Amino acid sequence: MRPTIEFLGKNLIQQIVSEAYQILCTLGIEIHNKNVLEIFCDHGVEVDVDKNHVIFKEDIIQKALKSAPKSFKLYDVNGNETNDFSGYNVHFTPGSTSINVLDYKTKQIRKPVTDDYINYVKVVSQLEHIASQSTALIPADVHENISDSYRLFLSLLYCEKPVVTGTFTIDSFEIMKDFQLAVRGTEKALKEKPLTVFSCCPTSPLKWSDVTSQNVVDCARYSIPVEFISMPLAGFMAPVTLVGTLIQHTAETLSGIVISQLTNPGTPMLYGGSPAIFDVRFETTPMGAIETMMIDCAYNEIGKYLGLPTQAYIALSDAKQLNAQAGLESGIGATLAALAGINNISGPGMLDFESCFSIEKLVVDNEICKQVLRLVKGIEPKEDFPALPIFEELLKEKHLLISEHTRKYLREEHIFPGPVINRANRARWKEMGEFILEERAHMEVEELVNSYKPSTLAEDTKKVLINLMEKEGEKYGQTSLPDRH
Repeated sequence: MRPTIEFLGKNLIQQIVSEAYQILCTLGIEIHNKNVLEIFCDHGVEVDVDKNHVIFKEDIIQKALKSAPKSFKLYDVNGNETNDFSGYNVHFTPGSTSINVLDYKTKQIRKPVTDDYINYVKVVSQLEHIASQSTALIPADVHENISDSYRLFLSLLYCEKPVVTGTFTIDSFEIMKDFQLAVRGTEKALKEKPLTVFSCCPTSPLKWSDVTSQNVVDCARYSIPVEFISMPLAGFMAPVTLVGTLIQHTAETLSGIVISQLTNPGTPMLYGGSPAIFDVRFETTPMGAIETMMIDCAYNEIGKYLGLPTQAYIALSDAKQLNAQAGLESGIGATLAALAGINNISGPGMLDFESCFSIEKLVVDNEICKQVLRLVKGIEPKEDFPALPIFEELLKEKHLLISEHTRKYLREEHIFPGPVINRANRARWKEMGEFILEERAHMEVEELVNSYKPSTLAEDTKKVLINLMEKEGEKYGQTSLPDRH
């Protein structure tokens, strides 16, 4: 039996959804994009163009939910399936869009550069329990107008896994779409085997900017999957109660679903988000707070009630270093997320309120993911009945170390962590060098960087990606791209 966890009853979910409908159909949403407003006008929705305001209709929301796919899959650059976003399947992906990186040598948080990004991609390509990559770091050594496309370019060039990505500008979408077409070959092939998921974020409370709403439309036109990342802050830009925040999150996410499905019915999506409580003491948005995690797991239940695959920013930490707090918050988050059945769990590697990335933390989190994935497999009998013969053997042999039953099921029942996690006794730990967790994590990072094997993406395709990126850079005065080691 798969273990699960729930925070909301069906009646409460229905009431939250009903309240979200009422907000959309009474108060409406601000949408600062003329093209999107025209889409609503074309569908007979009440629009105040001068005020950039839309009053929704219940039947439009219901129609959008009906056309939204109940699940979808992701595929790597070679067309192999990697992620099945259905039911209670869970997949982990690193946190994304960090403006800083934790430097292992100096223990200081600094701006990342291209070498940091490449090392990250080399590492994530070899982490077994991280199903997809993300555009995790924003390199500061390229022009800001190409930072979105440059991250996707490096990810597709060095790693075969699909990518969770996004863009902060309207113009960047075109080149990022072209990268994917270069890999897949045709629009039809890209639609059949999605390579990326684009994060699209409404602005709380109840607003869509010009850029983010256009991203939703652009992705829908090419059937590129999106994840809606509503970010209400409980007690600040949302009601202080968890239920109130869930109502707002539901309304904002439903509005995105409608934009997407009106543009192109059937566009795949993840019912996601990155909400948080607001810590009034420090004016921060703690992603490691238990209440934040409860909101994530709860809106996942709402998404599943609506029949949609889900996503959440969880399994991350607000700590500034790779320390006990980082393990505490990331471990609890990963466990709750998996038990809740969140389909795409975004967070491994991330620190400092979603602003800093640590490659060392990523390899530690990979071990957390491994244990959590074992957890959700649950407990099932494996030739344990009748039990009498096994115990007769135990009493006779005084152990079961080499028993046929042990040898058959040892690796299936027990998982063994990698070198980052130390299970040796104290004497053996001392013999092994007395390395602490952070040191072991860095040694594993170095090992993975050194053992990296280039992506098997066709060399001709890699050349096309490079040419596209170079031309995009030239548009903004970036006459040459940083060296790639």
